[in-house]
Amino acid sequence: MARVTCGFIGLGLIGGSIARALKDSGEDVRIIAYDTDRESLTQAYRDGTVDVLLSEIGPGFSDCDYVFLCASLEANVENAEKVGPFLSEDSLLTDVGSVKTGMHRKMEELGLRGRFIGGHPMAGSERTGYRNSKSKLLQNAYYIMTVYPDTDGDRLEGYRGLVRAMGAIPLAMDYGHHDAVTAAVSHVPHVISASLVNLVRASDSPEGEMRMIAAGGFKDITRISSSSPDMWRNICLANAGNVSRLLGEYISSLQDIRAAIDSGDGGRIGRFFDSARRYRDSFADVSSGPIKTDNAIHVEIPDETGALAVVMTMLAAGGIDVKNVGIVHNREFETGSLRVELHNETDVGKAEKILSGHGYQVTVGRYRLIVPRHTGMHAGSRHLPPGGIR
Repeated sequence: MARVTCGFIGLGLIGGSIARALKDSGEDVRIIAYDTDRESLTQAYRDGTVDVLLSEIGPGFSDCDYVFLCASLEANVENAEKVGPFLSEDSLLTDVGSVKTGMHRKMEELGLRGRFIGGHPMAGSERTGYRNSKSKLLQNAYYIMTVYPDTDGDRLEGYRGLVRAMGAIPLAMDYGHHDAVTAAVSHVPHVISASLVNLVRASDSPEGEMRMIAAGGFKDITRISSSSPDMWRNICLANAGNVSRLLGEYISSLQDIRAAIDSGDGGRIGRFFDSARRYRDSFADVSSGPIKTDNAIHVEIPDETGALAVVMTMLAAGGIDVKNVGIVHNREFETGSLRVELHNETDVGKAEKILSGHGYQVTVGRYRLIVPRHTGMHAGSRHLPPGGIR
């Protein structure tokens, strides 16, 4: 791939992760960035992710091959209007929002239809900001590209190549269809997760017994409720029609299973759970695709000071980048237990090899180990350019 210049307006979790992935791709990619958060920009320059820092949305973006709008849904619309006059005829404007219909219609109003292809990386985290961004966040994640019926094929193919360079999997679809799909697999589940948390909150005793014993299953299905309330309010409003329709269908399904429970219809209840199990298990059965099964493992550790630190240090020393880690606060495990999320099956295999090599019993999915200490490492940095942020 010839040298590519990518501009970023917004350098938070997703924008930062895309920029990092492009820099780590081995391709010749030049990164230009603007963000209202100067601290994030400074950090991104010092760690080598960004090559040119901008203090405004203006002519600095005129030589970009791609411009990524990576702020909130509302801000992306405003920023598209600001940057539009400075885009060259060959520039491709894209965004990373999870609702597309409004954005595509706005691009038509701005006369940018021919230069816009929407983007939605199907990856994320409850954490926010550039400091939590990682190039591996996009690895083997579907990256949806939303198009018009007459989107230029060459532009789309060029964008596909860039997405592949990030380590993600490009998937093109009509923008309206995208909003219906993501409402089902992302937006409505967030509403349901929040409603479950609020149900338990409202039902809990003054002593907080439900919160205290909430474990495995409940925490897994409500983890996403830790995401930004402002972001999810905006998503629900932007995709209101699809979200409302699916919520109506979900409420109807709840009423059906409630009627079966009230009537003691064991067969109907069994079929309810069995159909869900069969469909859910089919997610992991698609072994030929690039998206594999859950790469989370449980690590049983001794109940002693420093146990968590030595586990994380051992994985880091082996070059394994941990995606997320949480302590399981219950006694489902014999000792203390960590739930460690890794990025891919390769990392799972590396972790298994490292732990086995140290003589510990290792089982993918659940580890028993005590690990030795390891010396820490630090990363280098870069100084700001003499002129500071342009």
